[in-house]
Amino acid sequence: MTRTPRRARTARALPAAIAAVALTAGLAACGGNSLEKSGEGGSSGGGSGSLVIGSASFTESKVLAEIYAGLLKDAGYSTSIKTVDARELYEPALEKGQVDVVPEYAATLAEFLNKKQNGKDAPAVASPDADATVKALRKLAEPRGLKVLDPGRAVDQNAFAVTAEFAEKHHLKTLSDLGKSGEAVRIAAGDECSQRPFCRPGLEKTYGIKVTGIDPLEVGSTQAKQAVKDGKDQLLLTTTTDATLKQFGLVLLADDKKLQNSDNVLPVVNNRKAGSQKIEEALAKLTRVLTTADLTELNKKVDAERLKPADVAAKYLKDKGLVAK
Repeated sequence: MTRTPRRARTARALPAAIAAVALTAGLAACGGNSLEKSGEGGSSGGGSGSLVIGSASFTESKVLAEIYAGLLKDAGYSTSIKTVDARELYEPALEKGQVDVVPEYAATLAEFLNKKQNGKDAPAVASPDADATVKALRKLAEPRGLKVLDPGRAVDQNAFAVTAEFAEKHHLKTLSDLGKSGEAVRIAAGDECSQRPFCRPGLEKTYGIKVTGIDPLEVGSTQAKQAVKDGKDQLLLTTTTDATLKQFGLVLLADDKKLQNSDNVLPVVNNRKAGSQKIEEALAKLTRVLTTADLTELNKKVDAERLKPADVAAKYLKDKGLVAK
């Protein structure tokens, strides 16, 4: 992924199951070990029992899983990490207790469980309101034996970027600014952008942005970014934690009218095996400090600087004082 197949993640930012409703069907998969195999970075700790941490196979999920492992090891647990390509596989494993803890995204998981329980045409339950989205998620998760822990400030959801030059020329900081500018744009995004309410229809209706067409490139890919950099397209669909925008001279425009659903990062655990207060308190240490900017920087360390997720996670835990020296 240079962050490209990093959109094995954009699926999360849209209200639906990864393969079915995201702007890119693969967005939560960039490879990885099977459910039966321990992932890199599994570690062991003291004698309070052992926990399996699930990770999707894109960079951000791997780093978060490693951070969870470090926090839980510090709390006295033995931990291992299992990497799974898609939510369709790791969510049932979480319900069954084959996996104990998973880093998740509020809106995307809420819609995944909503469609799973109520059918693919069920009315959406996620929204731009973080509290309401988490409440809806908990209502769906609890009957399945899942406990949704509190979300923090870190959010990874769909976002739109332009070149810094384009933004400066037209005085753009927000999507509202783009709509008011009257500038027409072609969007580098997946084919489904033309139908998805969080892409072209939403940009036109919510922000009054003039969209001339869609360039069907993989969401957040190098090719899509290059197309915007070169001026072939003017607007890029990516995510809020894309770590390589600066390399292409791109900047995000703020979603000031909250078109996107609230995809705050949060831990989800198997309640029977990992629903204790001790585990909740250990993971809450991260939730209290992690920001969207932190996530972007963590992704950059892996995707751009080619460091290992385990090493990036260990340094973050140490730098933030989240584990004992």
